[in-house]
Amino acid sequence: MSAAVSLKARISTTLMIALAAISLGVIAIAAWPARARDVVDIRKLPMRFEWVPCQEHCRGWISATGVITSETPKAFEDFARDHDLTGATMVLDSSGGSVNDAIALGRVWRGLGLLTTVGATIDSPRSATGAAAVIPDASCESMCVFLLLSGKVRYVPPGARVRVHQIWMGDRANDARAANYTAQDLMIVERDIGRLAKYTFDMGGSGDLLELALSIPPWEALHQLSPAELRRTNIATTDAVADVLPPRTMDPGTPVAAGGSKPIQDRFSSSVADVTPPALPVVKATKTAEAVSPVSGAAVPAQAHVQ
Repeated sequence: MSAAVSLKARISTTLMIALAAISLGVIAIAAWPARARDVVDIRKLPMRFEWVPCQEHCRGWISATGVITSETPKAFEDFARDHDLTGATMVLDSSGGSVNDAIALGRVWRGLGLLTTVGATIDSPRSATGAAAVIPDASCESMCVFLLLSGKVRYVPPGARVRVHQIWMGDRANDARAANYTAQDLMIVERDIGRLAKYTFDMGGSGDLLELALSIPPWEALHQLSPAELRRTNIATTDAVADVLPPRTMDPGTPVAAGGSKPIQDRFSSSVADVTPPALPVVKATKTAEAVSPVSGAAVPAQAHVQ
């Protein structure tokens, strides 16, 4: 009898240990995706600008992550007030956003002579210096592509995703084929396509970029530009990362654009390090073009959307 009781006790203890181990495993597994979701969700927030300093003889760069909204140009203006950004590098990770606000912002960036690239900024203990680094595991989609185009020099690293598609009415993009459209809606879209075309040519882009983007309706997946298309559309103007992120050994007085084409493994990382994203309010559904529609003699905003 005592042997049976002892066996029963051992079985009970073993089950308790197993259940505890499983519970800890579930907690650990559940915690990682939550952290991953935090990292991903930051791209759904309004675009945030951050100056990323680096150590010794290195100017640093600007990290721009999130959705382009009607507040983004003002947010950049406020950010620029505290920094000398002439010739600086803008590192983009964005799903796009407002057409007209992206165009306005892109013209400001060109005026500052910014350099542009695609990437995510991380605090990387794996870099040679232990300082911040840029990883290519990032996306520049929709109107972000046209912000990328505003750079005086433009670099797209292997592994980064640059994707395009059409402009569409924001409130009908989710079910575009079933929606109804007015003549006013068509006017808004065509007007903003005209604005986007002028901007594209002003920035040095090609008609191929517009053709590719305007061929992808909202009910299809975004088109990811191949390396050949990045060159043909003039999105990418250099294959050397050092043309936009110069090496740390450059003289501090040297302009960013004159950094040369030396390897900078300590600035670009191929793997993701721990990232703790800031707590920011979630942005509402993003409209990507603004227009003025006359309603009963008054002018009200009307918008189109790039998904």
